[in-house]
Amino acid sequence: MKLNVIFKNARCAVLECIDGSIFQLGKSVDVFVNGEKKQETDRVIFSVYGLKPQTMYTVELFSQGTLLAEAVFTTDYEFVTLNVKDFGAKGDGENNDTSFIQAAIMACPRDSRVLIPKGTYRITSLFLKDDVNIELEEGAVIKAFTDRTMFPVFPAMIQSYDEEKEYNLGTWEGNPLPMFSGIITGVNVKNVVIYGSGVLDGCASFEEGNWWPNHRVMNIAFRPRMLFLHHCEHVIVQGITVQNSPSWNIHPYFSNHLRFLDMNVLNPKDSPNTDGLDPESCRDLEIAGVYFSLGDDCIAVKSGKIYMGAKYRTPSQDICIRQCCMRDGHGSVTIGSEMAGGVKNLVVKDCLFLHTDRGLRIKTRRGRGKDAIIEGILFDNIHMDHVMTPFVANSFYYCDPDGHTEYVRTKETLPVDDRTPDIRSLTFRNIQAENCHVAAAFLYGLPERKIGRIEMENIHVTYAEDAKADIPAMMEGIQPMTRQGIYINNVKTLVMKEVKVEGQEGPALTLENIDQIES
Repeated sequence: MKLNVIFKNARCAVLECIDGSIFQLGKSVDVFVNGEKKQETDRVIFSVYGLKPQTMYTVELFSQGTLLAEAVFTTDYEFVTLNVKDFGAKGDGENNDTSFIQAAIMACPRDSRVLIPKGTYRITSLFLKDDVNIELEEGAVIKAFTDRTMFPVFPAMIQSYDEEKEYNLGTWEGNPLPMFSGIITGVNVKNVVIYGSGVLDGCASFEEGNWWPNHRVMNIAFRPRMLFLHHCEHVIVQGITVQNSPSWNIHPYFSNHLRFLDMNVLNPKDSPNTDGLDPESCRDLEIAGVYFSLGDDCIAVKSGKIYMGAKYRTPSQDICIRQCCMRDGHGSVTIGSEMAGGVKNLVVKDCLFLHTDRGLRIKTRRGRGKDAIIEGILFDNIHMDHVMTPFVANSFYYCDPDGHTEYVRTKETLPVDDRTPDIRSLTFRNIQAENCHVAAAFLYGLPERKIGRIEMENIHVTYAEDAKADIPAMMEGIQPMTRQGIYINNVKTLVMKEVKVEGQEGPALTLENIDQIES
């Protein structure tokens, strides 16, 4: 076993065990810091807190008295700590602490720390600034108020569902239209670290119908994200738990050089539209050691609908997702459907997918546009258990009103034009998918622009004894099914090596409209 330091600052460090394990070690190990036992862990990626600035540390892992691995590092410099309680925050779970925490953030100089100590801090919205480090100490909970009238109102700029016009909706039925961003929001900020073992709680109560009013305009619900990063650079979010979001949990938007490490992202598994982490038109992301359990897609990589994609042509690209666990929800890792700017160079490796509807989920359709290019997608060394359909590429995704038009749903060959998306290359290697329910794979390209290349190597799929029927993809004309094999349609080049499906009903492999097959 090797032990690597993958992140450190003045007060904590994140370490990664290298022994071939996926997300969890095969056993719990003892963590010693400078010769004293600090904690136990069974995670491949774990954090150590309570460190002092500019201090050398040796972290050792032991199992039953045997040294497994060690790492040596020195923590960073820190100028000063600003405790939010010194600024007036109560942390009593009742008073509004927003202004006091915001004051500490704004007063914090470079190379310093805003400390949120143990307690429950009620807030509305907090805004980040450049060069700030915010620590949520163990036992610290930032808890959002649930009264919409306490939040700022912004004019809302949205796209219509005909995706041809842009509407400035400053009012709706004579009232100001609330356009929420995030419980914590960063706009054009850089060099930010949010870390610690505390909790960011959105307090959404879905059993009561969700206290955030939908205020739907053309079926778009305006609800805040938990963390919204708008045109930000060099942001690290580490250790914290994000939970009970009224909408998407974490939404980086046109932001670059981001790291999300050793976190928990939690929502009830029946909560709608509570995606875990949705990078949109972002570049250079690392998502490592994160546990997701929620009600929608765990990670959904996006790049805007047709208006945004065609105007800015900014793909989400150079993204690495590793040593994560995705549980419940619709898709473990999803691409789209809002991906008109494209998604490129996405690597998902050494991950665990549990009880999600789909493993890889690609959602696209005619109308997403010529810049909606998907290429360089790699899934490697993935273990799936009770994933309903492990691999899905759907070029006829029917969500939104225009998704049910004849133009989107027809399987006839249409002319290629500026509205036609393009799936170019998908690679799946070293994947074990057990207790599958619906289909081993359902990959369906457009007849007029087939999926360019699919590679499947060292894949093994088995089925659950009590397999449940469902549709593998949200497209018209597909009936619920169970224990189906691999179905692939409209592909230029298909490469299959050591692909094994066991326990299916009917053929293990159904291929239609494949130009070239390699083995």
